[in-house]
Amino acid sequence: MPVSETAATAAVIRSRRVVLPDGERPADVVVRDGRIERVVAHGSAVPSDARLTDLGDTALLPGLVDTHVHVNEPGRTEWEGFATATRAAAAGGVTTIVDMPLNSVPPTTTLAGLEAKRKTAEGQAWVDLGFWGGAVPGNTGDLAALHEAGVFGFKSFLAPSGVDEFPHLATEQDLESALAEQARLGALAIIHAEDPAVLDAAPQRPGVHYRDFLASRPDDAEAAAVARLLDTARRTGARVHILHVSSAAVLPLLRQARADGGEVTAETCPHYLTLTAEQVPDGDTAFKCCPPIRSEANRDALWAALAAGEFAAVVSDHSPSTPDLKLLERYGGSGDFAAAWGGIASLQVGLPAVWTEARRRGHALADVVRWMAAGPAALVGLTGRKGAIAAGCDADLVAFDPDAPFAVRAEELHHRNPVTPYAGRTLTGAVRTTWLRGRVVDTAGEPFGRQIGRPAAADR
Repeated sequence: MPVSETAATAAVIRSRRVVLPDGERPADVVVRDGRIERVVAHGSAVPSDARLTDLGDTALLPGLVDTHVHVNEPGRTEWEGFATATRAAAAGGVTTIVDMPLNSVPPTTTLAGLEAKRKTAEGQAWVDLGFWGGAVPGNTGDLAALHEAGVFGFKSFLAPSGVDEFPHLATEQDLESALAEQARLGALAIIHAEDPAVLDAAPQRPGVHYRDFLASRPDDAEAAAVARLLDTARRTGARVHILHVSSAAVLPLLRQARADGGEVTAETCPHYLTLTAEQVPDGDTAFKCCPPIRSEANRDALWAALAAGEFAAVVSDHSPSTPDLKLLERYGGSGDFAAAWGGIASLQVGLPAVWTEARRRGHALADVVRWMAAGPAALVGLTGRKGAIAAGCDADLVAFDPDAPFAVRAEELHHRNPVTPYAGRTLTGAVRTTWLRGRVVDTAGEPFGRQIGRPAAADR
């Protein structure tokens, strides 16, 4: 296996398990000048100017596309940063990320905020990197400039975000104005959907018991918010995407909206598909996120919806913080779920986590690629460039051993702080090599990821 960049501009990567858009089969992938030139029969003659890498039975996947990553830099770089996040992404087989507009200071709610992010990220990214904008009360006039500058769409919260500099759309007028402007622009609205009135009415019991935290973020909070959002989207004509669906109670609303002709998509996350409320130990706030990890029965319903094609993507919602903000007992914290920062750190282990559970349920690698590579690429308009092993696409590739077990050790992961709910778990499936535009990513070397923007509508 190669471990560093080669000087060759052409290469052939051969595997008996290449996951292509039409299924898995033996093949050779011919790469030239950073793009996939063609896919040919396994064992074909190698061009004279190309270097052969034969993976044997190790699978070759397209690089994953993760459209939900909180990098947090600038402003909260002690939580996470471009260098650490993208190094973790590359080690986990993720070759493109789209950064969320909040938890950084300034947030990406103005053109100046976007430029601050771009300047900070320059020269730090081990993978390709794009940005979401943010739609908050009072910044409707900023959305057009951000859209023109290439953000992939606009994130909003329907409940408090947890950081003061990114307020939620608290009134119906806030939401209507934001969605109407995004409809005018043809932009994608991506929404954190929890209803603050339902949250306020739920029992609030601080402490170490996960069941009390779960009761404070009930299914009804998601369902009520999604119902309100879909109604406003119908009136404004906005194209909306529901972020990090944790509750199966949302699924009938999405089905009805699609049946009625609404432009609505949704995503879920590895932690909702692989973890359950019943597994969360008291005081282990590494598991805290909002919306929360729910019951095993709920997880089964999410898997059924995923298998039926009801989710556009499976993405990480990687949202780390420092250990002190998680209030972890092993770091001397209180273990209070109500007071701890809510966010799951999982960018590097999302692929093996999902594959471990998917295989147990009878799914194939091609399914995981559809959920975690092709689907997210399509969501942000990158089909034909990212998320597939096909002629013309960027040669973003992953050598993945689907049978290799490994124990997750938080201190060995590349993200900035050694906290993850997967610590101590044994997962199946190991990333052996990651290529970005045909070059092997060496996380001990120099980063060469590029900043990318939303394609023009005519290019989609």
